[in-house]
Amino acid sequence: MRDAIVRLVSAAKAFSTPEGRQVTALDGVDLDIGRNEFITLLGPSGCGKTTLLQAISGFVDLDAGRIEIDGEDMTDRPPYRRPVNTVFQNYALFPHLTVGENAAYALDVAGVAKAERTERVRAVLQMVGLDGMEGRLPRQLSGGQQQRVALARAIVARPKVLLLDEPLSALDKNLREAMQLELKTLQHELGITFIFVTHDQQEALTMSDRVAVLADGRIQQLDAPRHVYDKPVSTFVASFIGASNLFEGQVDGQDFRTAEGVTIRHWPATAGAATGATALIRPEQFSLASPTDDAPSLDVTVEQVVFVGSAFELFGRTTGGRRLMAQVPASQSNAVGAIETGQSARWYYDPATVHIITERKAA
Repeated sequence: MRDAIVRLVSAAKAFSTPEGRQVTALDGVDLDIGRNEFITLLGPSGCGKTTLLQAISGFVDLDAGRIEIDGEDMTDRPPYRRPVNTVFQNYALFPHLTVGENAAYALDVAGVAKAERTERVRAVLQMVGLDGMEGRLPRQLSGGQQQRVALARAIVARPKVLLLDEPLSALDKNLREAMQLELKTLQHELGITFIFVTHDQQEALTMSDRVAVLADGRIQQLDAPRHVYDKPVSTFVASFIGASNLFEGQVDGQDFRTAEGVTIRHWPATAGAATGATALIRPEQFSLASPTDDAPSLDVTVEQVVFVGSAFELFGRTTGGRRLMAQVPASQSNAVGAIETGQSARWYYDPATVHIITERKAA
């Protein structure tokens, strides 16, 4: 990346377990992060995302490799000399300091003059929606307000990079979703790079310019959220990002033949034949009504119908015994109501939405 503000080159880190084993947290990671980019590190527990974040902040020393921030080598530079700040999962506020004092802490330590400190704290609290609350203590705030104080304290020093270590995990669902949009808006207003760590797929897809999916200390896929979701490069990424219906088999032109003998149409057609491939159909790509006269379909015996508010989730099996899931909008309740469990139904799909994965294993 030409205008990268953070660059990791062959970053490697391993830890010793109490049992004497070596666990690889980072396995030669190469990553360029752009200026003013919102990038999310996403993956299951133990994949290396938090270690990667801590290596950028300086709280974890690499065994090998290099870290650059804004063109300067930071590999051996201590945390307090790096142009980054971190928002932690538990907020880490000082309970005996007011909102204003918490927000001003970094400026106070840096010796910023009182008049400038007061003005910068006022501006940042207004930016995060806490103006007028300068005199409150953390215990007098809600969880969402405490999170805003942590954000204010992190951005008041105007870092080049803001690191966010699962800062929304302690919030309830509605507040969490509201804060996702607020964080993205704040990042645009500040014009600085956000590096966000989460294991929540929806969170990553909602906020990010790019998503880095990690597993086993390696980046499995790095791309825009829509591309990671629609065009996963491996079955691991396909399974980890959202719900998926996966079919193992082989490709022959525009036909994909599953191991059970079912033919799935896909478009555009693949030149030649490919064995060892996997076809992906997302649950929301199925429809109970034929979108066109020649729309392909699968015959499925419906086993369960679940109402989840905005949609119905249908679970069933093909004639070959493969379990599938479909997600149908609640507006199609009449069509869903006509389906009885234990009976066969036809699930239609658009061949253009079928994604063929030719590499089964994660890289």
